Amino acid sequence: MAKEKKTKSMRTQKIISDTVVHVLLAVLAFIWVLPIAWIILLSFSTQKGSYVTSFFPKGYTLDNYHRLFTDTTILNFPQMFANTLIIAIFTCLISTFFVLSVSYCMSRLRFKMRKKYMNIAMILGLFPGFMSMVAVYYILKAVGLSEGSMIRVALILVYSGGSGAGFYIAKGFFDTVPKALDEAAYLDGCTKFQVFTKVTIPLSKPIIVYTVLTSFLAPWLDFIFAKVICRANAQYYTVAIGLWKMLEKEYIDKWYTCFAAGAVCISIPIAILFVFMQKYYTEGLSGAVKG
Repeated sequence: MAKEKKTKSMRTQKIISDTVVHVLLAVLAFIWVLPIAWIILLSFSTQKGSYVTSFFPKGYTLDNYHRLFTDTTILNFPQMFANTLIIAIFTCLISTFFVLSVSYCMSRLRFKMRKKYMNIAMILGLFPGFMSMVAVYYILKAVGLSEGSMIRVALILVYSGGSGAGFYIAKGFFDTVPKALDEAAYLDGCTKFQVFTKVTIPLSKPIIVYTVLTSFLAPWLDFIFAKVICRANAQYYTVAIGLWKMLEKEYIDKWYTCFAAGAVCISIPIAILFVFMQKYYTEGLSGAVKG
């Protein structure tokens, strides 16, 4: 009897604790989802301006999205979207290659200054990148990359140039890949590059997905470097600058709901990329080494 009572008491405590945890998670999920739901509803609102009489919109329309992509007299959002997409794609490709290559070298190869380089990279990573933005701008200006169509090239170089220093997370993943696989590949006659591309990379899909997502998000969301390099060249603005301009004093009354529509639009490529690549998160090293 005492054992049964103790078991029932433990079950009751578990049910209560699970209920409390689920209620807490539900409240946190509601708090997290509410701003997203609100910005989506606001993007369809018929009300104009940032000062409205109700929390949720009273009327709904598609005019905000239509105006966002058709009214280019003041703010050319389609051009900003295209600029950002081009920059983000090229940055993603270059940064992913840099990060994975440096991470593999730091994980598998042994050479002089390796530990010192890792320490220097870690120390530099403690400082925010925008501390160097003035120096970076004058370097770009000196080599002729601060004007005209070269602004896009300059932004790609800025976002991807130092990406190799952020190798620590990918290196930690590569450290978990069994070295026995490398040794078996070497016995079969593979070079180091072949081991990297044909053995390690196919087993590293989760970290590749992580690297691709972070490399794509950096230029997609950045405002500081884009504003410094683009300056007053409106035709090369990114979406971050465009959305910021919509909230300026002279535009906010007419473009506030379009700002909400733009915020929804810029989340679509990120969502598509994540949905397309999330299946690789679950693929690890299971079955890689047998026997």
